[in-house]
Amino acid sequence: MKAVDMHCDTIEAIYEAHRRGENASLRENDRMVDLKKLRAGDYELQTFALFTHLEKAAGRPFEYCMELLDTFYEEMEAHREWIGPVRCYEDILENRRQGRMSALLSIEEGAVCQGKLALLRDFYRLGVRMMTLTWNYPNELGWPSRRSRKEDGSWLWLPQTERGLTETGLLFLEEMERLGIIIDVSHLGDAGIRDVLLHTKKPFVASHSNARALRNHPRNLTDEMIRQIGARGGVIGINYCPYFLEEGVETSRISGILKHMEHIKKVGGIGCLGLGSDFDGIVGELEIKDASCLPALSAAMEKAGFSIGEIEAVFGGNALRLFKELL
Repeated sequence: MKAVDMHCDTIEAIYEAHRRGENASLRENDRMVDLKKLRAGDYELQTFALFTHLEKAAGRPFEYCMELLDTFYEEMEAHREWIGPVRCYEDILENRRQGRMSALLSIEEGAVCQGKLALLRDFYRLGVRMMTLTWNYPNELGWPSRRSRKEDGSWLWLPQTERGLTETGLLFLEEMERLGIIIDVSHLGDAGIRDVLLHTKKPFVASHSNARALRNHPRNLTDEMIRQIGARGGVIGINYCPYFLEEGVETSRISGILKHMEHIKKVGGIGCLGLGSDFDGIVGELEIKDASCLPALSAAMEKAGFSIGEIEAVFGGNALRLFKELL
């Protein structure tokens, strides 16, 4: 069952390991995603996010992201017999013909563009084809979900229903649609997602988000958002993080993933459902502990009553249809 995953943080993990003086390679490592694990899981395409944590970037998000970008291309060059980068849909087909997996390049944190359309265009020229508008901090483009630190040190999360996208953020939407950079609303606040729906025409994604009706967290999508994304032809990538599957648990079970899949299918239709593991960006005990374990999910889906055609759509067909339209 060929798989397409819309989000992982593996490049940042490799980069940070290098900064600590550790050896780390995309070919084989002790993290959740490497090329051997992807091959064992029968992946056709993995989306690699350049995850830029603004605190780690220390006031230089553009430079930090460029260093992540260099790490990505160094790994692509070193392992070009295994995997090839994707700039257009034809690249996916060509990689398939050559027996290679595909790597789609994403940015997680719109602040790396520093509010400048010129930098957005430069990232496009360098191969970026998807971008989340925010991570967990407000930036030049808009506001994520609200959060505040509680006395015990944990975070209190609340939906952001008032502040959406800035005027600059709206300009970015227009330019991203023109260029062919897929808009990703994971991490964006409720008001921001509403603005994306109002000010865009093409499909977009929530690359690693689940259903709020099952786990009441603002990182997850309301039923209305699910319906609207589905109606637009967008795709929602299921996140395997236990925190977004069920409240108060530290274990991610396939049964919990299936519940969110079944709910999103019921609300938005099977066509809006995809995979967005968030591998190497999540913690906890995972039943799908790394990319090599993915066949267990397709087997569980079939046992739960998903048809082979539905499983193929979720595992890759829906995302590939969107990539064909937008790239």
